[in-house]
Amino acid sequence: MATTSTVQVTISVTELGLDEEELQAEVQNLLPQVKEVDGVEDADLVAVTEVPQGSKALGGFLLATLKAVGNPSLIKPLFEFLSTRLTGKTIEIEVEINGKKLKVKASNQEEFAFARRQAEDFMKNIKDI
Repeated sequence: MATTSTVQVTISVTELGLDEEELQAEVQNLLPQVKEVDGVEDADLVAVTEVPQGSKALGGFLLATLKAVGNPSLIKPLFEFLSTRLTGKTIEIEVEINGKKLKVKASNQEEFAFARRQAEDFMKNIKDI
């Protein structure tokens, strides 16, 4: 029986017009909705212990960042959800599977569609998923 690898998608929201607390509130409001997306098995804010070098933290969590974990089928519905919910805001998305990472940015419908295609192509090229 084939095993399915777990995909981790890290979503960071950046919006020049919002302060740190407003950005964090945006992500906290987004979190329960991301948990409902098809293919997402778990989602949470990124704890300070996972902060990449050069990033900011607020209240014990990486500022305006959440992580969704699930099977590879989450890519399409998650990117579609993000495109409808966050168009107009710049989003940095990192897709990680089997230790390999893809980073993309999007802020409008066309960029989200292109980013989704990049993520799907990335997933196709990963062996053993």
